[in-house]
Amino acid sequence: MLRAIQAFEAVARHENYSGAATELSVTPAAIGQQIRALEAWLGAPLFRRLASGANRLALTEAAAGALPELKLGFDHLDVGLRRLRQSQRLLVTVAVSQGFVARWLLPRLDRFAATWPAVEVRLDVSDRLADIEHGEADLGIRCGSGQWPGLAAKRLMNEEMFPVCSPSLLQGISAPKDAAALARMPLIHDMTMPHSGVFPSWREWLQKQGVPLSRGVEGLQINSSAAVVQAALNGQGVALARRAFVSDELRAGRLERLLPAVQWPIRWSYYVVQTESAMPRQPVRAFVDWLAGEAVADLHAPTG
Repeated sequence: MLRAIQAFEAVARHENYSGAATELSVTPAAIGQQIRALEAWLGAPLFRRLASGANRLALTEAAAGALPELKLGFDHLDVGLRRLRQSQRLLVTVAVSQGFVARWLLPRLDRFAATWPAVEVRLDVSDRLADIEHGEADLGIRCGSGQWPGLAAKRLMNEEMFPVCSPSLLQGISAPKDAAALARMPLIHDMTMPHSGVFPSWREWLQKQGVPLSRGVEGLQINSSAAVVQAALNGQGVALARRAFVSDELRAGRLERLLPAVQWPIRWSYYVVQTESAMPRQPVRAFVDWLAGEAVADLHAPTG
C-alpha cells in the first residue's frame, strides 16, 4: 500500500501518470495500476479525468484535502530513514557558512581526521541556514545570539572585528598611528556583512573612531568574507575582518593587525547547534568536543 500512496502523491504533483512514472522509475501503466488499487481499497476515486490538456488529471475534493497530510507523512518518513541510515555509519554532516569553513574549519579539519580516522565528515557549505531540525545536517556552526527554535546551542567562541593588512602593504611607509591615517589607505569592504548594528561597516567603524566623513567610504567591494581576507593577504588593501577568519594568518605573520588598541567586540558568538536526537551519536559527540577544544586553543593563542 505504501507504493500506491507514493504513486498517488507523485501523480498529484505532476498531474499526469507520465511525470510520476519518470520520477519513480516505473512505467505509466504501473502507476495507473497502483492508483486503481488504491482507489479500490478506499472505495472512492482520487482523480477526475479531464477531457484535454497536457495534465489531464485533477484531484477530487477529498483527495486534495488528504494530500497535505500524506506529504507531511512522507517528509517525516524521509527524515526518519535518513537519521536511521546515518546512525549506522560513522558519518557527521556539518552545516557551515562559506566564510567560516574556508577561513577557520578547513585548516583545522586534518587534526580531527588524525584523532578520529574512522569518522567521515561531510560539509554542507552554504550561507543559508540548513534545516538541521528536519535532518539536513547533524549539526551546524552558526554565528548569532544563541537562540534557534528546536535546536540546542553550545557556545564555541566570541567574535570581534579589527583592521588587518598584509605586511607588504606597509613596505616603505609607516603603519597608521590613528584611524584618520588608516582611512587614507585602500580599504576592502565585505558586502556580505549584515550591517545592522552587529557587524560594523568601514563607515561605522571610522565614525566611531571620530573620523569625519563627508562622503561615502571608497574601496574594493567584495561579496565574500573569505575573498576579503584573501584580498588583504594579496596586499590589495586593509580589511575589517572577523578575528576567527584571520587568527591563523596573524599568528603566521601573513597579516598584521592595525591599531590593536581599538576594540570592537561583536555581541554575537559562534555556536554549535544540533537537535536533541543527534546528541547521543558518538561521531557527533566526538566532533562537537573536538570543535570546543579547537575553539579554546584558538582563543588562547596570541594573534598580535
